Amino acid sequence: MFKTIKRIMQWSSEYKSRIYAGFVCSFFMSWAAAFPTLIAAYCLEKVIVSCWNDTPLDGALIWQSLAAMVVCIIVRFALSYAKNVLQESVGYEVAAKERIGLGDVIKRVPLGYFAKNSVGDILAGITTELSALELQSMKMIDSVVNGYINLAVIVICLLAVSPLSAAIAVAATLLSALVLHGISKHSEKTSKIAHKAVEDLSGAVIEYIQGLSIVKSFGQEGVSMQHTKQSCEDLKNINLKIEYGFTPFNCLHLLILKAASVCLIVICGIGALKGDMSVFSFLMFVLFSFTIFSHVENINDAAHVLGLVDSAMNKLERLKNTDFIDKDGKDIDLDSYDIEFKNVAFGYDSRTVLSNVNFTIPQNTTTAIIGPSGSGKTTICSLLARFYDVNSGTITVGGKNIKEFTCDSLLKNISMVFQNVYLFNDTIRNNIMFGDPDATEEEMIRAAKNARCHDFIMSFPDGYDTVIGEGGSSLSGGEKQRISIARAMLKNAPIVILDEATASIDPENEHLIQEALSELTRGKTIITIAHRLATIENADQILVVNDGTIAQKGNHRELISKEGIYRKFIKIRENAEGWKISNSY
Repeated sequence: MFKTIKRIMQWSSEYKSRIYAGFVCSFFMSWAAAFPTLIAAYCLEKVIVSCWNDTPLDGALIWQSLAAMVVCIIVRFALSYAKNVLQESVGYEVAAKERIGLGDVIKRVPLGYFAKNSVGDILAGITTELSALELQSMKMIDSVVNGYINLAVIVICLLAVSPLSAAIAVAATLLSALVLHGISKHSEKTSKIAHKAVEDLSGAVIEYIQGLSIVKSFGQEGVSMQHTKQSCEDLKNINLKIEYGFTPFNCLHLLILKAASVCLIVICGIGALKGDMSVFSFLMFVLFSFTIFSHVENINDAAHVLGLVDSAMNKLERLKNTDFIDKDGKDIDLDSYDIEFKNVAFGYDSRTVLSNVNFTIPQNTTTAIIGPSGSGKTTICSLLARFYDVNSGTITVGGKNIKEFTCDSLLKNISMVFQNVYLFNDTIRNNIMFGDPDATEEEMIRAAKNARCHDFIMSFPDGYDTVIGEGGSSLSGGEKQRISIARAMLKNAPIVILDEATASIDPENEHLIQEALSELTRGKTIITIAHRLATIENADQILVVNDGTIAQKGNHRELISKEGIYRKFIKIRENAEGWKISNSY
């Protein structure tokens, strides 16, 4: 338990001076809370003595006691306010920085990381685990540390009157601490199971939402919901099992403290009957016996939560300690943009995708990459952008090995337009400005015009301030593609990768997309994965990829004159693009 408190302190070390100041406030606040009990015991003693001796009670005592209690209440309120101001916001401030830091981590890991770690797992780490720390970390510190501070103040008061009573209180506290340690250990053990259940539920919900269109089209809502229902049921059962496991520990913890309170009353009662204890001391003991362990009793909930917090911190540390793909990279500025693959080999886990790939792309030329599905075309582009690292061989840009770059300094030289466009749930303006957040309004509009999307944007009531749905769901495929091209234009990178950018575009939009691509690629080094004959024929160089190797290399005229994959591919494309509807019925 205290190990977890220490980890929380280290997690929030940037703000530890505020946390320590909160402890000081709590210490004096505990005294301000204890003094009214002492004042009440003193006043009751005066009343009892006055009744026994049949002497008048000093009327000023009432007002003096009232004034002293009011002062204690005001001081306690002021210190409580100061403690909350100092400590309560720390969790939110640290968690905000952690989320930004985790965003940077995710940006710098290889894409293979997401194949090995489910989206639900990552989502749970950034949301559930961080939320647990954000909401509970400071509350747990307040409950545990300040709870024991409050107990220490009362024990000091008891020590001045009855060392035996103080010793019993300390012994009970130590025994309860052992039980709390058991709660914490049990929580650490079960929290892994609970977190796994939460991750499974997150993954099931994400999978259900993402596949909802397929589910509806096949009318299988009940079948697809079964996984989510089962995940909910598993999470419920696990949480119930965990709670049942805590019950014996909780009961034993409370039993020890309640028994200690009874012992204190018995001791003070015996002392009073023997005449060894003054009326004031007797009343003080009786009053304190009801409150001495009140703050410590609540620590059982904290011990349970701290186990969850400890598990959450383990998860976050694993996320943060993931190896960066560019951990040894430097910011490098390039003077030229020639691209070269030398003996490159790559595979996903045990599956080999590329082997012994060699080619050069001169600056300011266009290279088309063709080949059957699964041959490794997109993988070549992903390796150039360093979404993955090669297993062997080297890739250079401008004569520099891409492993020498940071991801940011490499990717600032590359614009990418994908077949499956992703747009953010934001305004059209911000989606285009994503290419260059520092661009002016005029530059943004010029990019939109060059991408042939200005006209349809202005047809919307809110123009560039139109908010599109998640993934650009409120736009057509052609509209999304042109906005993505505008975004790439605004970035104005010297290397452009087009991954089948027109493969799924309808004929009405195709000429607009081709015009936009011509604007985007003017004067750039172009790599295009394409099946369109016009794109392939006009390329300066064509790479034919087959079974993870470069089967053929050259321009259209050179390759069409040879027997091989390219000639077969061209014939297939000519037949496909030259199809017509039969007039026979």
